[in-house]
Amino acid sequence: MGIGASAALPIFSRAAQRTSPPQKHQPLKMGMAGYTFVNFDLATSISMMKRINVMSLSIKDFHLPLDSSPEKIKDVITQLTSAGITPYAVGVIYMKSKEAVDQAFAYAKKVGVDMIVGVPDYDLLDYTEEKVKNYDIKIAIHNHGPMDKLYPGPKDVYDRIDKRDKRMGLCIDIGHTQRTGISPADAVSQFKERLLDLHIKDVTAATNDGQAIEAGRGVIDFSALIKALNKINYNGFCSIEFEKDMKDPLPGIAESVGYFRGVMKTIDQ
Repeated sequence: MGIGASAALPIFSRAAQRTSPPQKHQPLKMGMAGYTFVNFDLATSISMMKRINVMSLSIKDFHLPLDSSPEKIKDVITQLTSAGITPYAVGVIYMKSKEAVDQAFAYAKKVGVDMIVGVPDYDLLDYTEEKVKNYDIKIAIHNHGPMDKLYPGPKDVYDRIDKRDKRMGLCIDIGHTQRTGISPADAVSQFKERLLDLHIKDVTAATNDGQAIEAGRGVIDFSALIKALNKINYNGFCSIEFEKDMKDPLPGIAESVGYFRGVMKTIDQ
């Protein structure tokens, strides 16, 4: 009997291992990409964010121009923080000259964030890297899909920054990535070492003709995306950038946020 019991122990042990509950992850941090609110003033944008309980924002320049005075910057930041909203980045900012790069980094420092979501021209990457080092401010380069001449997909960003300062990375726009025919989950896994930020949206097709749609109604596999993010222990933001019905976006924003949160919970159940 003793021998039989001893022989059975490894079997029981393996069975216990197989039935162990899956590891639970901290919920991914959700934010808003400021472009979502291009048709709304700051007060209305704040109100919408509070209604969906997403309280982190990448500030776009129509709410806070790049040449804002210190007084204007203080006013906007006070409005956000008084509402419980944390600015975590600025952008997207396009950089086509050294002066534009200078302005972007000085602006980010004045606003008090440590990351720019940006699009520097190729010939400005050396100069941008200098500013990253001087300011200790990260730059997350944003891809814009098949028609973008600079950075259509994440690999187009990665190939130009992988040997540069580690604070130069990617803001993967999952909708534009999917439109290039690349799975966002695969992109996250492949470029995890330089992933700094995410813009979250869904699209109707994995082609250039794909249109923005509420998360969960399109072709993106959000379950695979969230599993990939959990696997790499992603600790940046997943920022909703809703580009459908932009004159009346709140229902679609709320649906997209709810869907993303729901998939997150499902993954760990």
